[in-house]
Order: sequence, then structure tokens, then C-alpha cells
Amino acid sequence: MKATIYVTLKQGVLDPQGEAVKSSLHVLGYQEVNEVRIGKYVEIWLEGKDRAEAQRELEEMSDKLLANPVIEDFRVEITEG
Repeated sequence: MKATIYVTLKQGVLDPQGEAVKSSLHVLGYQEVNEVRIGKYVEIWLEGKDRAEAQRELEEMSDKLLANPVIEDFRVEITEG
């Protein structure tokens, strides 16, 4: 089973990396870019778990290690593969 975890900064949290990318895009002529937010993408493969147990464990992993719950949100997607 494959899981994908998306980690993003919470709304209202300053994203200096996103601002730097937005500024660079403007320099390249992409003036229509209004906002850029940078996040993390994590893939995890699991064996021997049912879907409900895997979802619970992946959320626990994300909350304890993969994301900083004070400033980041995360979303877990499980696919077979």
C-alpha cells in the first residue's frame, strides 16, 4: 500500500520561501502570479496493514514527525500500489 502525505503551512503563517519564488517568477515575467506556498510531499509504502489502521498510523506519523502541527497542516492519501 502506498501513502502520499502533503504538508503545507497553515493559512496566516508567513512563507518566506514562497515569497522568494513569487518574486523570482515576477522577474521572469510572470506578473499574474499572486501567491506561492511551498510545502512537502512524502511517499510511504506500507506492508501488512488494513486501510483503517494504515490511515491511523500515517496520521500519527505525520503529527509526530513529518509535520509541525503548530504551523503546518497535512493531508494523507492512501492508494493501492
